[in-house]
Amino acid sequence: MTRQRLLPFVALEGATLLSGLGNGVAMVALPWLVLDLTGSAGAAGVVAGVTALPLLLSSLFSGTVVDLIGRRRTSVISDLFSAAAVAAIPIVDLSVGLTFTWVLVLATLGAVFDPAGVTARESMLTGVAQATGMRLERVNGLHEAVWGVAFVVGPGIGAVLIAVVGAVGAMWVICFGFVASAVLLFFVHVPGSGRPEAEDRPTFWRGTGDGLKLVLHDPVLRNVTLLSTALVAVAYPVLGVVLPVIYQAANEPAHLGAVVMSFSLGGIAGALAYSTFGHRSHPRFAFLIALAGASAALTAFAISQTLGVMITAALIGGALLGPMNPVVNLVLQQRTSEQMRGRAMGVVIALAFGAYPLGYLLAGLLIEWAGVNYTLWFFACSGIAITLVAVLTRSLRHMDESIEDSSTVLVG
Repeated sequence: MTRQRLLPFVALEGATLLSGLGNGVAMVALPWLVLDLTGSAGAAGVVAGVTALPLLLSSLFSGTVVDLIGRRRTSVISDLFSAAAVAAIPIVDLSVGLTFTWVLVLATLGAVFDPAGVTARESMLTGVAQATGMRLERVNGLHEAVWGVAFVVGPGIGAVLIAVVGAVGAMWVICFGFVASAVLLFFVHVPGSGRPEAEDRPTFWRGTGDGLKLVLHDPVLRNVTLLSTALVAVAYPVLGVVLPVIYQAANEPAHLGAVVMSFSLGGIAGALAYSTFGHRSHPRFAFLIALAGASAALTAFAISQTLGVMITAALIGGALLGPMNPVVNLVLQQRTSEQMRGRAMGVVIALAFGAYPLGYLLAGLLIEWAGVNYTLWFFACSGIAITLVAVLTRSLRHMDESIEDSSTVLVG
């Protein structure tokens, strides 16, 4: 394959990496900045909580924006607006003085713009596959692996930047990453990346409703989306809430980092494996293995909290879970038309974003009410139940079919 033919893929994944690194750095730098300004851990939590709602709402409408103004254009505009929101933090600090309110407003603006860029890049994967001749399984797997690398490396880079230039100075580096991402996207000229024809453009409000109808009315797409979202709601709160409680009580932050890092590295390995071998497996099989792998890891966490067990379970569970997002992407790509893909992708992403705060809230309440061990078992049993539902759901037997192949209405 020639370098010129590979250019759209390299440019898109380069943009994905830079944008993801920016968000990964911000995950560390923003809370640190709030702590510098206020000295309050509660204030740092407020920033995360307040930005969750606009993030969810913008995710829901992001697919309509993508199908309205075009995928490449949406991604570029999203990166540039995110860059502006981040750059405003040091600018305000130099001009009128940075306060907690300023950080809250600017962090919220940055969260509003991110989902449109994510949706736009995900929607361009089919065009990249066509332009490069790569299999969709390979493109999807590599794309998710790049996301994984960004969110493993980004926080580490953020910690180094805070030590070298401070939390405010780190914002300039994040801004540069978003701008560089926007520049790379100008090289992504693939089928479907431009602005749709006038007759294919949705109206803003109706377009979002159409995306919801498409996802919910197709049994395969609906059940894959709901089951994967449910798994996110039970797996990630364990990593983000339950394990920090365990290791904070033991005063072992390094152990927490080792377990979370093992899960992330396993996920990257799983996504890379799917990019190579995914075309040889049935999507339903890969999807069920992903659900079962995550459930097994949660069960191992509940059985034993010794470090060796936790690291091993996280690494294996992450590897088995790694193909899940590529499979979800593949099913969506197979079962939506080119004109509707952005709207459908926006709904799927919005549901995933919505699952995080709900799961985190539930985890916190369960720990307060029943303790860590019962909470771990609750999430482990929930994961097992989700896996069993997936095994018994009849419509998932049709995951290998594209929408054009389905001659009957499926009931699941």
